[in-house]
Amino acid sequence: MLEQTMASESAPAEQDALSVEQELPTEPMTINLGPSHPATHGTVRIVAELDGEIIQKADVEIGYLHRGFEKSCENATWAQVLPYTDRLNYVSPLLNNVGWAMAVEKLLGIQDPERSQYIRVIAGEVSRMADHLTMLGAMSLELGGFAPFLYGMEARELLYDRITELCGARVTTAYTRIGGVANDLPPGWTDKLKGTLVKVAELREEMDKLLSKNRIFIDRTRGTGVITREDALDFGFTGPCLRATGVDYDVRKAHPYLVYDRFDFTVPLGTRGDNYDRFLLRVEELRQSERIILQALDQLPDGPVIVDDWRIALPPKAQVYGSIEGVMAHFKLIMQGPQIPPGEAYQYTEGGNGELGFYIVSNGQGKPYRVHVRAPGFPLLSALGHIVQGHMLADLIPTFDSINMIGGEVEQ
Repeated sequence: MLEQTMASESAPAEQDALSVEQELPTEPMTINLGPSHPATHGTVRIVAELDGEIIQKADVEIGYLHRGFEKSCENATWAQVLPYTDRLNYVSPLLNNVGWAMAVEKLLGIQDPERSQYIRVIAGEVSRMADHLTMLGAMSLELGGFAPFLYGMEARELLYDRITELCGARVTTAYTRIGGVANDLPPGWTDKLKGTLVKVAELREEMDKLLSKNRIFIDRTRGTGVITREDALDFGFTGPCLRATGVDYDVRKAHPYLVYDRFDFTVPLGTRGDNYDRFLLRVEELRQSERIILQALDQLPDGPVIVDDWRIALPPKAQVYGSIEGVMAHFKLIMQGPQIPPGEAYQYTEGGNGELGFYIVSNGQGKPYRVHVRAPGFPLLSALGHIVQGHMLADLIPTFDSINMIGGEVEQ
C-alpha cells in the first residue's frame, strides 16, 4: 500500500521533470575529430555538429597530408614517377604502378608483351586482395572485433610476402616499367602463390563467419552509412562503394584492359548501399580476385616481360657493361628519361577503391608537362558528410571505414 502511494506521488514529479526538459532549449554541440585521431585514417579532420548523439552536420576537411604529387611528377622523368605512384594508395601500390605505366604507353602507342600483361594482372589482383583485407580488418577492429582483424592481417601479410619476393618490397613496390615489368616471376613463385591463396581463403571464410552473421556487427552496419544509387552517381562514386548501391560498373568488365577480357569472373553487387553491403561486397570481391589469379596462372604464356626498345626500356646489364650502345642508351634513359611524343592521354583502371585515372600531357620531352590523378577516394570522402547526416556519432566510425579512404591518393 505504501509502495503504491509513493509510486503515485512520484509519477507527477517525473512527468513535470520530463515536460520541463522537453521545453528547455538545447544548443547543438560541435566536436572535432582529427586530424590526429586513430579513427580518422590519413589525417582527415571532421568537424561534427551534434544534437545529442545525432549528427546534424559534418564538415570533412582534407589536405593535412598534401605532398604535391602532381607537381613532383612534373619535375621527374616519366620513369622516376613510378615510385611516387606507390605513395598514392599505399595499400595496393601495384595497381597504381600499372595505371601509370599504361598511361605513358598510351602516349607512346605501344603495348607491353603478353607475359607482362598477365604478370600485371596477377600482381594487381594480389594487391587488390591486400587492400580489401586491410579495410575489412580495420572495420572489424574499430567495431570491437579483434579476432577477425588478426585473421585479416595474417592473410594480408601472407600476400605481402609474395609481393616482397616479386619486387623486393612490401609496400613501395615500383614493380612495373614503361613497356613491361621490372623482372620476371621468381622460380617457384607461382606454386607459392597458389598455396598462399588457399590459406588466405581459409582466413577469409573465418572472417566472414565471425562477422557477416554476427548480431552486433549487423546491428552496427546494416542501415547505417546509406547512400542511394542516384546520390552515389552524383558524387562520382566508383568501385565497391558504387557497386554496393547496385550499379554494375567495374572498369575490368566495362572497359577491359590488359587481358581481363580472357577471364571468367563476376562483379558482385549490393542492394542497400549501406555499410553492411560494402563489407559483404568486398568479401565477395576477394573470392573473385582469387578466381582471376588462378586463371591467369593457368594461362600464363612464355616470352619477354618488357619491350625490346632501348629508347623506352633499359638495356640488359650485359649490354650496358659490354657495349658502347648499351652504355649510351642506359645513360640517356637515366639522365633524360624516355622521350614521349607530344600529346595528352587519359588512362583509367580499376583500383582498390574504384576508377583510378591518370591524365598526362607531354610536350615531347623526358618529363611530364602536366599530370593529374583521378583518385577514386576523393569522391567517396567528399560524400561522407552527406552520408552520416542524421546518423549517430557512433555510426561515423564504421561508415568512414567502409568507404576505405586512403589519404595518400585523396590528399595528393
